[in-house]
Amino acid sequence: MFKDKTYKRCACKGPLVDKAGKPILNEDGTPKIGYLEKRCPKLKRRDHGSWYYSIEIPAGPGGKRRHPKRGGFKTQDQAAAAAAKVYRDAQAGVDVLSDETVGEYLRRWLDNQHDLKATTKNGYEDYLRLYFTPHLGHIKLRELRARHIEEMFAAIQAENLVKEKNQEAAQLAREVEQKARAAWRDALAPRDPQLRKTWNEAKAELKAALARPRRKTGPATQHRIKMALSSALEDARKRRMITDNWAALVQTPRVRKAKALEWTPARVEAWRKTGKKPSPVMVWTPEQTGTFLDSVVYDRLYPLWVLIAFLGLRRGEACALSWAEVDLDVGVIHITEEIVTVAYEPHEDTPKSDNIRDIALDEDTSALLRWWRDRQQAEKSEWTEATGEWTDTGRVFTLEDGTEYHPQYFSDRFERLYKKADLPPVRLHDLRHGSATLALRAGVAMVAVQRRLGHSSIRVTSDIYTTVLAEVEREAAEATVSVVPRSRKRVIPQPEKEPTTRDGQDGESTEEAPDVPTEGAS
Repeated sequence: MFKDKTYKRCACKGPLVDKAGKPILNEDGTPKIGYLEKRCPKLKRRDHGSWYYSIEIPAGPGGKRRHPKRGGFKTQDQAAAAAAKVYRDAQAGVDVLSDETVGEYLRRWLDNQHDLKATTKNGYEDYLRLYFTPHLGHIKLRELRARHIEEMFAAIQAENLVKEKNQEAAQLAREVEQKARAAWRDALAPRDPQLRKTWNEAKAELKAALARPRRKTGPATQHRIKMALSSALEDARKRRMITDNWAALVQTPRVRKAKALEWTPARVEAWRKTGKKPSPVMVWTPEQTGTFLDSVVYDRLYPLWVLIAFLGLRRGEACALSWAEVDLDVGVIHITEEIVTVAYEPHEDTPKSDNIRDIALDEDTSALLRWWRDRQQAEKSEWTEATGEWTDTGRVFTLEDGTEYHPQYFSDRFERLYKKADLPPVRLHDLRHGSATLALRAGVAMVAVQRRLGHSSIRVTSDIYTTVLAEVEREAAEATVSVVPRSRKRVIPQPEKEPTTRDGQDGESTEEAPDVPTEGAS
């Protein structure tokens, strides 16, 4: 069927002839020179020219006939196979003559995604601007293949190597600037002008180094880039604009989710020596959490820190919480919205995963929120009396004038407060992680922790957000062994200890140590 629609042609030039074989002449009577194409006498040679196909597909709008054409094939069989595939695609409804590029399609697709959250759409905009348009935007959508997407990710990996070198250069420039500044600062008066000149040059070098791109596109981001592209191409496939979702065939680097680790004494000691965190996600022990809360008990936002530490609210959920969603009589708060930031601009949105939920309050937290509500009303009266205005946003946590907080303020203030308390570093979001471990330590069921935190599945809670404390692990181990009744056990000999004197030296003790009273003993 397609064999008769394949032909050979070349780019040779020579005298042109018409269909009857007569020479075509110019106005001055000389032979007209042009491309010989199918009339080249050398086409019979195997190594001359290339094969093309031209087929007819179902008519378009208005009954207009359509003939896809393409060349550049080495053999007639290759041209015939390509023609057959194009014909099958056309029969399946694919517009094989469309000239829409990947960039044009993705722009149109994204503009029609009306149900995306603001943060998600902003991320897609970044992917389109930084990755899709530069690497794939010029390719026709119908000609896109998996290799093009693989080349995009290969380019991303190459850019990461450059960014890594930029990071090293920036660190070196920072060290040089610090040394130059110290040399100027510590020099005796009158200072050598050369020291100031050296410092200024070092500052200029540091500024230039910091201006170069340094943030790498990690495996997690690459996975999100792939999934965004896959979502768009899947829609195109369903509309029969393409035959396959090529992004689904592409492999990206494996994403290794950071496991939350507890700030044990050994890890704290190592951190104080090296300044390095064992994991991007770190969780305080109950004692460290208690130390933090004790240190901020007189901070104006103390109720906020309590809600996040014990109830696991997200930063944006606490920022958006309104008094209308707080029922202190019943002892429950309703999480119905969240404040998110897009390019630092705050926007109201539904909670993550659209997980609207209720969280029960304990008596102490209910009493704390009552006290906070009274204090807010007192601030309202004072502010109104002083200025005549007070912004009634209805939010639980507001500035003294009633206006809303920016979510980033909570993170910045939290960092200042825990540093002042000399605690190991955690993010504000890690305080939410810690609430899960506190609940598990208290014996709360995993599914209850999932509902409280608002996770989409219990797997998210168990795999990512819950670091079971070492004490809980030991209790679980002891509980497991105690289930099995035993009548005999192997006696494990204990190593003998050398007696020590009261001054700590080896030898016989001349006096028994007095009993140490325990807490609560009479």
